[in-house]
Amino acid sequence: MAVIGNEKILELIEKEKLIENVDNNNVQPSGVDLRVKTVYRLKNGGYLGVKNRQTPNVDIVSDKVGEKITIKPNEFVLVETMEKVNMPKNLLALILPRSSLFRCGVSLHTAVVDPGFVGTLTFGMKNLSEHPFEIEIGSKIGQIVFEEVKGNTKLYDGKYQGGKVT
Repeated sequence: MAVIGNEKILELIEKEKLIENVDNNNVQPSGVDLRVKTVYRLKNGGYLGVKNRQTPNVDIVSDKVGEKITIKPNEFVLVETMEKVNMPKNLLALILPRSSLFRCGVSLHTAVVDPGFVGTLTFGMKNLSEHPFEIEIGSKIGQIVFEEVKGNTKLYDGKYQGGKVT
């Protein structure tokens, strides 16, 4: 497993638009910090079956940069990134939480970003603590790390292509 370093990430951002709407100051030694664009609350439950699925409807809590959102104890929200990725066929990405989140009792729920995926990213965030947690729209919450995919692979063509939240 070979993680892509910051020099190569900056090159891919410049030449291939690996990440759009990125602040180059957020390029770290082996990844890129991702910022909160929009926070959503779930309106209802969902279903995941063998052949079918139904994701919950959502309400936008906020998408105003600088606005502070309070996540209550045990509350779960969806968070969409400001950054948009354009994954080439030879890379996949993993999203890791910033340590400041778990130091506040908050977890970030992420998934693999497959080769061929294009769009903003959506994560789950849950306040596991007994205290309210406040987050500001525009703040850094996670880091995307890129890894090389060897050999031929199928490109992502799933439901969330284009950055769909639900």
